[in-house]
Amino acid sequence: MKKILTVIGARPQIIKAAAFSRAIAAVGNGEIEEVIVHTGQHYDEKMSQVFFDEMGIPAPKHNLEVGSGSHATQTARMLESLERVLREENPDGVLVYGDTNSTLAAALAASKLFIPVIHVEAGLRSFNKRMPEEINRIATDHVSTILFAPTQTAIKNLQREGFDVDAAGIPSIDKPLIVKCGDVMYDNAMYFQGRPEGQEYLNHLGLNHQRFVLATVHRDNNTDSPERLNAILEALATIADKNNMSVVLPSHPRLLSRLTDAEQQVWTARGLQFLAPASYVQMVALLGAATLVCTDSGGLQKEAYFMQKPCVIMRSETEWVELVEHGHAIVADADTQRIVEAATKLIEHAPEQWPLLYGDGHAAEHICKIILEQL
Repeated sequence: MKKILTVIGARPQIIKAAAFSRAIAAVGNGEIEEVIVHTGQHYDEKMSQVFFDEMGIPAPKHNLEVGSGSHATQTARMLESLERVLREENPDGVLVYGDTNSTLAAALAASKLFIPVIHVEAGLRSFNKRMPEEINRIATDHVSTILFAPTQTAIKNLQREGFDVDAAGIPSIDKPLIVKCGDVMYDNAMYFQGRPEGQEYLNHLGLNHQRFVLATVHRDNNTDSPERLNAILEALATIADKNNMSVVLPSHPRLLSRLTDAEQQVWTARGLQFLAPASYVQMVALLGAATLVCTDSGGLQKEAYFMQKPCVIMRSETEWVELVEHGHAIVADADTQRIVEAATKLIEHAPEQWPLLYGDGHAAEHICKIILEQL
């Protein structure tokens, strides 16, 4: 029996953990015991608990309740608490996802206790070290024992940093195993699409039979800059007017906290529809019905692709460069004109081919099998 400690803290990680938990039941053969630790990085019920309930994820055995704070404060609290949990549980491996402070803290704590770190979504790079996530993902990769890369691009990124992508033998922190496994988010998209509750949600919003743009804005460099936020909202309002369609915004708490009620009313009058944070099944339903996606989220860029929807990336770069290279997404930053031009191009000339860039929908099962073979 292998004990795997899964560390999660933010909404995307909770969603990804659902795929791994399902895979343990499907192919684990009773040989994997999963212990879930929730750092409490996302502590709002609408950003955390709802996903456990909806996706059938086992309840966390440990909830560290670190809450918000600066990067240093939050990471330090996690490190201290995680070290205590790791000593108590003594797992065979620690599984981390993505690039959050929770990911970094777990990787550092485990590696210094000589516990193998298993990094899912390894090798992603934006090549912008002003992003905290870029620092987190690079540091995590370099202390991991098994690196699960979702794409060939991710493999190449690791190779450029000196990793031996063909290493054989027993994996270790000094000689890690690198595996191209596909994307666990694709597993989830295929599993949860078409759910009745998603269709009920669309009916409730009146979106089943109309064209609309799905948008999200949550990164602090966008929400915390009045100039960038105004430029993005102006672009979305222009897209709504130009194409005679609404722009639906499931709103991160950070976005709503930056807009007064009066400002929300002004943007609503110009075609923006602010919604409460959506659950995962609700987001999948929105993606399936949308004409276009405009987002600064890394995960939603891929999810748009899974649902064969073109995407405008409202950041200066993307980790998912293959989306841009294949013409399914356009990087427009927080530039009103560029966002509008990109949206117009993707609406008028939507891509016709959607190759399987992210695996076959069974990435989590592959991860389970490799863990049982290698640890």
